[in-house]
Amino acid sequence: MLRRRMDAVPRTARKIIAAVAALLAVVGLVVIAHTTGKARSGVPGSLTVATWNMCGVRQWHCTDFGAPSAKKAQLERLATRSGVRAFFLQETCAGDLEAVRADLVGSWHTLFRPYTSRDATGHTSTIRCAGFGQGAAGIALLSAYPLSGTASVPAQQPTVGLRRGILCATVAAYRVRLCTTHLSRPGDDRAHPHWEFRDDQLRALVAAAPSPRTVYGGDLNLDPPGPRNPASWVWPDAPYRADRECDQKTASSRAGRPTHVSGHKIDYLFTGLPRTGCSVHETGASDHYALLMRVRTG
Repeated sequence: MLRRRMDAVPRTARKIIAAVAALLAVVGLVVIAHTTGKARSGVPGSLTVATWNMCGVRQWHCTDFGAPSAKKAQLERLATRSGVRAFFLQETCAGDLEAVRADLVGSWHTLFRPYTSRDATGHTSTIRCAGFGQGAAGIALLSAYPLSGTASVPAQQPTVGLRRGILCATVAAYRVRLCTTHLSRPGDDRAHPHWEFRDDQLRALVAAAPSPRTVYGGDLNLDPPGPRNPASWVWPDAPYRADRECDQKTASSRAGRPTHVSGHKIDYLFTGLPRTGCSVHETGASDHYALLMRVRTG
């Protein structure tokens, strides 16, 4: 539930909000499953996953963080030089995503969910990226292997304002479930700026990833839990405890290297699989750094 600020909302109204959010999440899912080249065979016993907010929506204060060509080059570099085989992408443009997919060597697959905006009358529209041919803005999965069991997971979203989402899919070649999200920020609901959504959205993300053979995360717009984070209460128990974060050194640790130019860690990758590597890459093409995690799958 939306604690602290949602307690005053009538139970019936909350149910209506949740139902509308669930419906829009299903309607907004767009699956693009193009392939290039031949399908891969003989996968190794490890998988490298990356999460990166590309800052590709130029009208969202991203004009100083590289042209689309620079972002595309960085994705290709992470795939070819760093061995990333699955990407969690936020603030990506459908046009950029398709261009990268088409140019990468081998068979790559995408799952995309556009951001939407809902006004005070209930009308919902798709957020589009500025620039010719850029298409819709949204979150995405980009995988070197086919994606199955694709799903857009329902979660509480602002009643008026920007709506993001949660995407999940399975990489059958590794028997690994992938779930990514881009959480709301405080104030995203223009009708109720004091409402908190991240607690419900995090719980929905964790509930969609019950198996240890899952990698989940993305741009959570949230600092790690701890005494210096007044919003620590929004974190559920499973992250850091039942699962481990890419940069988590010990069971009790909640620290991690910054993933944003502000010096904050707001991008995460969690898993129940054994971790064999974690790195942070400053791409120069976004205000977020790319976070890479290698897991043992065999």
